[in-house]
Amino acid sequence: MNKGMTAKGRATRNRIIAAAALLTREKGAADTTLDDVREATATSKSQLFHYFPEGRSDILTAVAEHEAAQVLEAQKPFLDDLSTWESWQEWRQAVLDHYAELGQKCPLGSLTTELGKSSAQARAIVSALFDEWEAALVRGVEAMTSDGEEVVRRRARSILTAVQGGVVMLQTTGRMDYLDAALTDSVSPLRPATADAA
Repeated sequence: MNKGMTAKGRATRNRIIAAAALLTREKGAADTTLDDVREATATSKSQLFHYFPEGRSDILTAVAEHEAAQVLEAQKPFLDDLSTWESWQEWRQAVLDHYAELGQKCPLGSLTTELGKSSAQARAIVSALFDEWEAALVRGVEAMTSDGEEVVRRRARSILTAVQGGVVMLQTTGRMDYLDAALTDSVSPLRPATADAA
């Protein structure tokens, strides 16, 4: 979609996506309308359809891509190198700080509870996000253990599930302690016996 678009056009499209993402977090995908997006971005109907020819479905797909990128970006640079216990602890704290700041309005919750249900394209984006995230965690677990491939993948998936489950609990209760407990317990088996208590 961005091919052949001017810098100004890309900026306008990105501004619309960012505003639509905020609306989706606040209202949910089902209740976010084109009129909501137009009002939030002060754009005309023709402008919206210029950048998003399929209308609402195009916008929600673009929002899903935007939110997926935000989920991974918030974990960097730690997610890129989980080869030490210290880097795992830094990653864990970055995840906790990020979701504590966002509270109940977070990209991950929006993706999994709202956007992931909106279309096949959005579901594919969510699936690709989890695949990329899992692959990074697998590399990290491999660096910390001598376990076989199946055990490593199960550990990475349990860590990813701990984040997802903790975020769902955060969304429904407003409490961070579920995410903190789940994430802490899921990574603790990776702690070397010689490491100081974190």
